[in-house]
Amino acid sequence: MRAVRLHAFGGPERLRFEEVPDPRPGPGRVRIAVEAAGVHPVDTALRRGDADRVPLPYVPGGEVAGRVDAVGPGVPADWLGVRVVTRLGLVGGGYASLVVREAAAVHRVPDGVGFPAAVAAVGAGAAALAALDAAAPEPDDVVLVTGAAGAVGHLVVQGAAGVGAHVVGVVGHADKRSAVLRAGAAVAVDHRHPDWADRVRAALCGREVDVVVDGVGGVLGRTAVELLCGGRVVLSGASSGTPTLLSTVDIVGRGLTVAAVRRGSVRTGEARALAAVAAGRLRPVVRVFPLSRAGSAHEAVEERTVVGKVVLVPGPAE
Repeated sequence: MRAVRLHAFGGPERLRFEEVPDPRPGPGRVRIAVEAAGVHPVDTALRRGDADRVPLPYVPGGEVAGRVDAVGPGVPADWLGVRVVTRLGLVGGGYASLVVREAAAVHRVPDGVGFPAAVAAVGAGAAALAALDAAAPEPDDVVLVTGAAGAVGHLVVQGAAGVGAHVVGVVGHADKRSAVLRAGAAVAVDHRHPDWADRVRAALCGREVDVVVDGVGGVLGRTAVELLCGGRVVLSGASSGTPTLLSTVDIVGRGLTVAAVRRGSVRTGEARALAAVAAGRLRPVVRVFPLSRAGSAHEAVEERTVVGKVVLVPGPAE
């Protein structure tokens, strides 16, 4: 099979598209012919060696979807040909033509859901639903979402707008504003403008922000929190590398309610997200790259030029 392997930590050029032995499914496992593999910011950190160092050579990729093409002992033969999706975690292995996974850990992909959308659902979709559960937006709430064009943030915008909230999306590039508005935001601002918070206040015409869903952290997250006058803060991530700083003065003195996202049962969250995508309540936006261009996909993630989820699909070597 073909796989993308990392032999030394460093830049995207370290990812090599090469031939490796086919894996065989053991007892209780299925082999998946991969049709879509998710690219996550964690993958880029692992490649650079910034996160916990993984043993080399390493095949990145924590989310895959495809068809079962072989089964191990104890797995019924009727699994063959079934469309499935699963998460692999930091163990990786997803940037490959074939992946082996426990049968109990895969989900059937609902009819009408494509493989790239299924990959987006089990990762970003599950995270977005967890953030929305914590935020509990109500009709007419003003909900501000940082990282609103990202894989998770874009879906949070959709979910909050879907219950009637007035959504403010904060993005890091002017070209992303239109995508966030199409997702249901009433306002979209580029945080690269030093006065972006003032632009939010002006756009709200006297209304206050009721809820902040922050997946970025750092200075941006702190500025978003300062737009609240009472209300709820949901900390869903820290893509900037630094969590949003909050103190008891913020919580008690300003009357804030703070919640960190709790995933609960991982498998239940994944199933909920797949159902939401199948029903059209969540509509993942996906940017596709051939597997052979995994390095280019990593560059796009690191440069934050993509709206939504980055996914690798089978493609010819270049």
